[in-house]
Amino acid sequence: MANLKTFFKSGHTPTLLSAFLYFDFCFAVWVLNGAMAPFISENFNLSPAQKGFMISVPIMAGAVMRFPLGVLSQYIGRKNAALVEMSMIFIAMVYGYFGVSSYSDVLAMGVLLGLAGASFGVALSLGSGWFPAQYKGLAMGIAGAGNSGTVLAVLFAPPLAMKYGWQAVYGFAAAIMLVPILVMLIFAKEPPDREHHTLKELLACLFEKDGWAFNLIYIITFGGFIGLSNFLPTFFYDQYGVTKVQAGQLTMLAAVMGSGIRIVGGHLSDRWGGINSLTAVFVIIIAMMLIGSTLPSIAAMTIIFMLCFAALGAGNGSLFQLVPLRWSTTTAVAGSMIGEVGALGGAFIPNAMGLSKQYTGSFAAGFIAFSIFAVMVFVMLRIVQRKWTRTWVGKGGRALINRTMRPLIQSAEDYEMLQRQGRFYGV
Repeated sequence: MANLKTFFKSGHTPTLLSAFLYFDFCFAVWVLNGAMAPFISENFNLSPAQKGFMISVPIMAGAVMRFPLGVLSQYIGRKNAALVEMSMIFIAMVYGYFGVSSYSDVLAMGVLLGLAGASFGVALSLGSGWFPAQYKGLAMGIAGAGNSGTVLAVLFAPPLAMKYGWQAVYGFAAAIMLVPILVMLIFAKEPPDREHHTLKELLACLFEKDGWAFNLIYIITFGGFIGLSNFLPTFFYDQYGVTKVQAGQLTMLAAVMGSGIRIVGGHLSDRWGGINSLTAVFVIIIAMMLIGSTLPSIAAMTIIFMLCFAALGAGNGSLFQLVPLRWSTTTAVAGSMIGEVGALGGAFIPNAMGLSKQYTGSFAAGFIAFSIFAVMVFVMLRIVQRKWTRTWVGKGGRALINRTMRPLIQSAEDYEMLQRQGRFYGV
């Protein structure tokens, strides 16, 4: 409890909670089509491949928009960028309520839903920007736990769609977006860790080897999370014949594990190191996906997904404990770039599952394909971590901070001053 009090005193808690709420509501909007996929696919009599593609469109659109929003936030501030984005989402949801009536409209709406998926890098950087290095993992874990928006979507969208029609859900989404907009306006405060960089400097992370190593890792952890979150309602509905509402409830059980454990992953990574945590995470993910490929009973499969999502969530928190240690003054841009590629990777699962079902009659090949990819990325992690621990991060992925400075860090202002004086090592 004392450590938790120290954590909250070291930063600006209202900004952190505003960032969490912003990301949470945006994430709920981002996965709406996935949550309502059984309704939409039945309405338009879609094939398995069409279902997979429809689900993947918001993922890909959100991924593409992440990096530009991260760059914009460096110029107008993360709070302002968040407000601009949420205002655009509100308008898009109003259009969805009045204008969607065909499969082509659904695909176009998927692109607009991608606006909500762009929130990632800005939300995490805004939420963690007030906190010192030794608490970055926990701060980013709390802000990143906004991916619990998946739970809101799969829990509430199916019953609302059942009662009012699936198009009406876009209208409900427009109304709830007013909540995080007001909270952001009133309570959030732009962090002091933003520095002015040229566009060339901001884009530099696109060409760094470390950045692409992070990208590949995030394709597995976050790509796996967002891909499965969107596809599970369809998977449970098609594979086990449950009702549309039950499919959402089963997805919720898995998604809530991934969202809550993200905070734990960030906190444990602060203590044990992000590299150590990611190593354990990959072992669990690979094992669960291979077991899942056998398509056991619905009870066993639900437990497998819960364990897999817990590992995916912890992996997301672990990776983003490392990001601000590697890119301390351009975290929003680097985080957005990593989030963009990771989310693009999330489109792999719905398409792989859809094609697997259509051409083999089973989802098994989709699980196996993801497992093979995860093994390849895991081997890459174990290779590159040797260089990381010799340069910018400590053993196992812990923050490198001059121990003699720790007694001087009592607040965010102290951290900012020490950072500008160059009295941190490896940050």
